[in-house]
Amino acid sequence: MSGHLPAGEPSPPDDRSPPDLRLAGLAVAAWLTALAGLHAGTRPLLLVAATTTCLTALSALHLLGRLGRPRAAVRRYGWIAVAVGLGVVCGGAATVARLAVRDAPPIRALAEQRAPVSADLVVRDDPRPIRSAGRPGMLLVSTELVRLTGPDGRRVRASVRLLILATDPAWRELLPGQRLTAEGRLGVPRGGDLTAAVLSTTGPPARQGAPSWAQRAAGTLRAGLQRACAPLPDDPGGLLPGLVVGDTSRLPASVEEDFQATGMTHLNAVSGSNVAIVVGAVLLLARWARAGPWLAAGLCGVALVGFVILVRPSPSVVRAATMGAIGLAALAAGRPRAALPALAAAVAVLVLVDPELAGDAGFALSVLATGGLLLLAPRWRDGLRRRGVPAGLAEALAVPAAAQLACGPVVAGLSGTVSLVAVPANLLAVPAIAPATVLGVVAAVLSPLWPAGAEFAAWLASWPAWWLVVIARQGARLPVGTLPWPGGVFGALLLTGLTVALLVAVRRPLVRRLVAVVGVAALLGALPVRLVAAGWPPPRWAVVACAVGQGDALVLPVGPGREVVVDAGPESAAVDGCLRRLGVREVSLLVVSHFHADHVGGVAGVFRGRRVAAVLTPPSTDPASGREMVRAAATAGRAAMLTTVAGARLPVGGVDLLVLGPPYPLTGTRSDPNNNSLVLLATVAGVRILLPGDAETEEQHAVLARAAPGQLRAHVLKVAHHGSAYQDPGFLDAVRPAVALVPVGTGNTYGHPNLGLLGRLSRDGARVLRTDTDGDLAAIRAGTGLAVVHRGVPPGRQP
Repeated sequence: MSGHLPAGEPSPPDDRSPPDLRLAGLAVAAWLTALAGLHAGTRPLLLVAATTTCLTALSALHLLGRLGRPRAAVRRYGWIAVAVGLGVVCGGAATVARLAVRDAPPIRALAEQRAPVSADLVVRDDPRPIRSAGRPGMLLVSTELVRLTGPDGRRVRASVRLLILATDPAWRELLPGQRLTAEGRLGVPRGGDLTAAVLSTTGPPARQGAPSWAQRAAGTLRAGLQRACAPLPDDPGGLLPGLVVGDTSRLPASVEEDFQATGMTHLNAVSGSNVAIVVGAVLLLARWARAGPWLAAGLCGVALVGFVILVRPSPSVVRAATMGAIGLAALAAGRPRAALPALAAAVAVLVLVDPELAGDAGFALSVLATGGLLLLAPRWRDGLRRRGVPAGLAEALAVPAAAQLACGPVVAGLSGTVSLVAVPANLLAVPAIAPATVLGVVAAVLSPLWPAGAEFAAWLASWPAWWLVVIARQGARLPVGTLPWPGGVFGALLLTGLTVALLVAVRRPLVRRLVAVVGVAALLGALPVRLVAAGWPPPRWAVVACAVGQGDALVLPVGPGREVVVDAGPESAAVDGCLRRLGVREVSLLVVSHFHADHVGGVAGVFRGRRVAAVLTPPSTDPASGREMVRAAATAGRAAMLTTVAGARLPVGGVDLLVLGPPYPLTGTRSDPNNNSLVLLATVAGVRILLPGDAETEEQHAVLARAAPGQLRAHVLKVAHHGSAYQDPGFLDAVRPAVALVPVGTGNTYGHPNLGLLGRLSRDGARVLRTDTDGDLAAIRAGTGLAVVHRGVPPGRQP
């Protein structure tokens, strides 16, 4: 019997043959070239593209036999090299063209002059809130410029990207696709993307017409989903819109940090997996109804378009839809080996159309996760099945492990940590993701037609969402959940190299066993150390200055899980994260030094998930907006509101508080709210800590004049007003601290801290530390003296 197939029948594909990497080489080369061009600029990119064009042409001629007769292996790898060269040329050409438009002289000149302009714009993506030093409520809006009118009335027409920094709440309600006019002052962007200029505005936008029907429909459905989730508990109710449409506006900061610590942040953003879940559910229903392949494909296409409309067709969503549709297209075509070339083609097209995606972390995570599922997951699944693991369990183990391994370098570069619980956490999360997503989509679709049905669907979806919250919370609390790792590009490249080397090495059985033994030994050896290590907070700590940006938040220990908190910083997530790192479950007393936003803007974060017994406020009520914010939080948290005067003594457990100022109301000063700050002397286990709020020269002089001899002497000084230059020399001489802690935000525009002041403190013998460079700061009792420990700036805490 002949072993040959009948004539005319194609040979079955050989799954063991190496994958076709030509398109992959082109896509990766175009991606890296675009990324390099965004940072290096036009001239180096033109030089690289020209050189590569010549080398690629020579290589192609050689492979075509015009310059020799290469062997088969050389020919195969040679065409991959040619594809890489074409990727460099195409990526360079596309990026140079976009950079030339971005750097158009008329707009660049206005940006460098910080000129006041009027701009006609189109909104590209949802406005999103950002933290800003001393400016709460700031929004970041990505737009496309249509026309710019300069201060001399000259108009410039250009289709470039403009970034809006807005403070007016009216910007929050804008939808993508909305045309508008805005007035403000241009500025130069930071670079590394295709943003031509930054427009800072304090006024509202002037809308020009209405957004498209698709955006209005998306807005209606998203608002309906939020209404359906409103009756749910805060954690699952805030998570569900994030799972379905990427709307994290109601997501509690504590849940967000837990998801980050356990490597589950990808669930809070729309990604290719969301698309695959929704379209896959429609495909299953179509097959259950015995629909034909064309009808099933049509239904999946309708579901894909509808889901893109629901989550709003912004560039990131279109990218996610492209990534998520690749695997389904390959499976529907019955050619799984075509999935990798399809992924590479999609990456190449997206990068060439929009080179800015090359520097987008979300794009990298989507591509890497999809690539991991296509290249690694099938092999790992089959290997587990050959070793007797049931098919369903093998799939469940292989998929999250492959995705996490592929995304690990990018996550490590962004966060500066490597999560050890990411794979088991994502494995436990797998059964809940699809039900929560599908039921959430059902709730959104039903919301305009049947609100009660939408609330019922959201209630059903809240149960798998609750399971995800539990997984993230418990994983984040594990003492060995994360390991420190170098951040930035170096950390990402280092982990990439180690990952590739490990994947190549474990193909040999002996090396695989050796790696397994070494890995288990390292884990078992590190586990006791991590469990008994001091961690954070350090033992015998007397005060912690939290890294909350441009603002104050200090913590004094009362007892296990109970502390006194002085000020709340500018943003709730920052102070809540610091208190969670310290293990604060109850706040015996929240002290508000004064009512400026950088001291009370985060007051809701102090109350989040913990009991606050009382709130102590200064006699001055200025500004009224800050006082109302504190009053509202205290009322909602059922905390007593107290006030005090100079000379009062307040013992709180092991913390003794003495109020030193203001000795009397100060008026007509450079800043009356600052100069009426509460000035406290705290004593913790014999350590004297002076907390002067934002007291400036006038109040410091008044406190010094009323203080008894030696009363201001302190071991630790929280430097007033973020280290501003407005300090009374006599006041500093009276304190003579051994440790000076400076709560200050990175890149603030106030010139804080003053370098002359820091130099004076250092010359007087103080150890000076800053939260913008050192992160959370703790002064600890060490024998008969003091020591200072810093934790490092948490990811995402820079303002």
